[in-house]
Amino acid sequence: MSSPFGEIIKNLRQQNNLSQQQLAERLFVDRSTVARWENGQRTPDALLLPRLALCLNVDLATLLKSIDEPEDTKNVILVDDERIILTGGLPILEKVLPTASITGFIKPSDAVKFAESHNIALAFLDIEMGKISGFDLCHKLLDINPRTNVVFLTSYIEHSFKAWDTGACGFLMKPLSKADVEKQLTRLRFPVVWGGTNE
Repeated sequence: MSSPFGEIIKNLRQQNNLSQQQLAERLFVDRSTVARWENGQRTPDALLLPRLALCLNVDLATLLKSIDEPEDTKNVILVDDERIILTGGLPILEKVLPTASITGFIKPSDAVKFAESHNIALAFLDIEMGKISGFDLCHKLLDINPRTNVVFLTSYIEHSFKAWDTGACGFLMKPLSKADVEKQLTRLRFPVVWGGTNE
């Protein structure tokens, strides 16, 4: 099923000589997310729309005019300052949570802005991210919404001890794997009904 918004996105992407994969990488989403926008199954959230407009060299108002009201989906974020973790992790989250709206962030500050206007059901946070650690970001997200499920990601097992003092409900070693994410979903502090069966 197509939509006016989907057709506009597809046409603009092609005009800018971008593949779905290239556009997805610029926005830190999975390629299947772009495909769903183009076929009318989903629309981007309010934070992604300005980024999308910038990538497609179009005025934001042009995109807003063509969007139908998006359906209520569960928001999941992945925050890591390493691009390779985002590009590797986002497809895994898309497969495990096909009905969720999944967004990646390199900057913790962008994740905080997103959380201020969206109800985050689940956040996967890198621990070491420069000035703002994953621990700091966890506290900020829980201040905004105490029912956000936070799962820490790291390459260093010694961080796991400190992670439990933050209000997080899980801890995973990098890189993300489908099996580890699926197991973690059964251990969330605030269980989430995802609205579909996981693949």
